[in-house]
Amino acid sequence: MRRMSPDPIEGRPVLITGGAGFIGCNIADRLAEEGHQVLIYDAMSRPGVENNLAWLKERHHGRITSIVADVRDEDELVRAVREAKAVFHMAAQVAVTTSMIDPREDFEINLKGTINLLDALRLEGNGTPVVFASTNKVYGDLSDLRFRLEDRKYVPNDLFVASAGINEERPLDFHTPYGCSKGAADQYVLDYARSFGLRSAVIRMSCIYGVRQMGTEDQGWVAHFLIRALGGQPITLYGDGYQVRDILDVSNAVEAYLRAWKKIDLVRGRAFNLGGGPANAVSLRELIAHMAELLGREIDIRFSDWRAGDQLHFVADTKAIRDALDLSPAVPWKEGVAGLADWLRESRSGRSDPTLRENGFASARAAS
Repeated sequence: MRRMSPDPIEGRPVLITGGAGFIGCNIADRLAEEGHQVLIYDAMSRPGVENNLAWLKERHHGRITSIVADVRDEDELVRAVREAKAVFHMAAQVAVTTSMIDPREDFEINLKGTINLLDALRLEGNGTPVVFASTNKVYGDLSDLRFRLEDRKYVPNDLFVASAGINEERPLDFHTPYGCSKGAADQYVLDYARSFGLRSAVIRMSCIYGVRQMGTEDQGWVAHFLIRALGGQPITLYGDGYQVRDILDVSNAVEAYLRAWKKIDLVRGRAFNLGGGPANAVSLRELIAHMAELLGREIDIRFSDWRAGDQLHFVADTKAIRDALDLSPAVPWKEGVAGLADWLRESRSGRSDPTLRENGFASARAAS
């Protein structure tokens, strides 16, 4: 009997652009645990990501390879795509504030970089699936909705939005250069499925937090709050702090991305909202109060002006993605935040893993 030769596609790595970043490295970790080869494509420009990459390589001997390159480098990206059996496109300029300072670079990374990737996949023509990390910022500041202050948090007057959250039927309304670049990229990913048959899908994320998040004031604010609090430093709230967000543990986000890949022919050409949902909706002040309980001391809060495009209340309606992908229940926010606090404490002392000793944590603190 003739032996079947190994599937050449299955032997290829999964490509993760921005794979040394917070969510990317968690996806890489899960994939490697499941036995996949993983190719990390990252410009390594964000403080602390070198620690994530070192941790991945130490933890998964031989399963993690890396390319230090920018998504604006079209030739390098084409070479990486040629090797891949699937792509998670996580690479991005991630901060609204940075986009206001340098909108051209924001455009080049978020939109041009995404076009580079999509066209590489289109020209390769082998049906490689791609799942794109989008954002709830594509819905703008929700200024057409009316909110009231109730129990020290903003609540929508619209009863459906108050009970279920914002769903995918919500009209797009790009605000700030970041919203424009990510929103336009989001639409290109969907249109490449429609126009060229790409096996692509979009996940519009709310506030993802969790282990290996070295947040800054501009992005990754849940971890940023904890890092400041652990260091005995004040936390600045922009606005009044009664803004509401639905926060989601990164383990739930990783599950969503992997299932979107596995079910790509079911969800191709679709965009899904992903967040903690109403059960994990929390005001900024409420979150800081919980952190104070975890630390056993008061946290110094300071205030500054509202920031451009800030939403008073954003909670994702996650029914569509949960139904399509049969996702597990979200980790309760208090449990997840306590887990992140424990990891950050261990990281400060160097106990959690050898790549996050004082230098790695110090760099994240300096960036905050």
